[in-house]
Amino acid sequence: MRHLATIQKVESVSSIEGADMIELAHVLGWQCVTKKHEFKEGDLCVYFEIDSFLPEAPIFEFLRSSSFKNSEFMGRGFRLKTQRFRGEISQGLILPVYDVLQSFKNEETLALITELKHNSDSVIGKDVTEMLGVKLFEIPETATTGGTVIAEISSIGVPHTDETRIQAEPKLLEAFSGLSYYITTKMDGSSHSVAIDEDGIFHVTGHNYEYKDDDKSDMYRLVKKINLETRIREYMKENGLKKITLQGEFCAPGIQNNKLKLKEPHWYVFTVIENGMRVGLNELKNICEALKLEMVPLEETGEDLPGVYPSIDALLDRAGENRCHAYPGTPEGIVIRPTEPVFCPLISSSLSMKVINNRYLLKAKD
Repeated sequence: MRHLATIQKVESVSSIEGADMIELAHVLGWQCVTKKHEFKEGDLCVYFEIDSFLPEAPIFEFLRSSSFKNSEFMGRGFRLKTQRFRGEISQGLILPVYDVLQSFKNEETLALITELKHNSDSVIGKDVTEMLGVKLFEIPETATTGGTVIAEISSIGVPHTDETRIQAEPKLLEAFSGLSYYITTKMDGSSHSVAIDEDGIFHVTGHNYEYKDDDKSDMYRLVKKINLETRIREYMKENGLKKITLQGEFCAPGIQNNKLKLKEPHWYVFTVIENGMRVGLNELKNICEALKLEMVPLEETGEDLPGVYPSIDALLDRAGENRCHAYPGTPEGIVIRPTEPVFCPLISSSLSMKVINNRYLLKAKD
């Protein structure tokens, strides 16, 4: 699960040119606009990531005019988005840790306050998302991208396709030291997976749910149109595989404003997992070729990522470059992985991260 609300330490505070009432506070790899003199370097805070949906509570009331949403799917609350103040990007929200915890008086927050008083360093990085009732702001999967729900993907062993943002885990950049890497385009669609499990059962899923084969899912219709299940079963037999999962971005008219200007659905594969193991770049290319599938556009390969892009700012600049010639307008961003999978303890999974273009985030609508 994504850690939307965590206790963090303010790394630094900097001024905003021409601003008398606000300044920048830096947390992890993020920067947030705050009231002047609200924080100083080393202060503890609760950091709320962008895309957080905060509950209605007095401490968040100052957000009502800018961020309040009343969604049939999500309910009532405050949605955090990337914003710009006095020319500076602000991503997320930071509030003083004691103010936040004391405003949610329950057994968990009171115990955490006690722990803070005894050993404040022990709580840095602690996830308080559920404790504070924070949710990920989501738009429901509809019939155009999904279909009739029959299960949650966790129940069938298909992993979520969420990538960690570099700002949320800045040390990921260092984790690429000395490794060959590749960069692909972050496609702007809806993540969908297909899988065949150890019992030979075929699954088609969206980001969160498995869908029924009842002609209500555009992704399922595409799968049947290209006879993908048969192709995968033949590939598995030829290669002695017990199970396989293919994950990709489903782009089509009616999805995310169809920024690729597609006239018919396309599915761009970005991950293949064979017998529980993610494959590397060359194998990914070979599998896509064997199954006659499109891979996400490959933008760059190289050695030693920190040597090429030595900072988060350098990566953000790179994410803003449009190197996918088929992608008109403002690109969403990039995904970076080692050419051969490497386990990363920082995220407890295969090393991988995304860098989202800030210009894209500023343009994004609900």
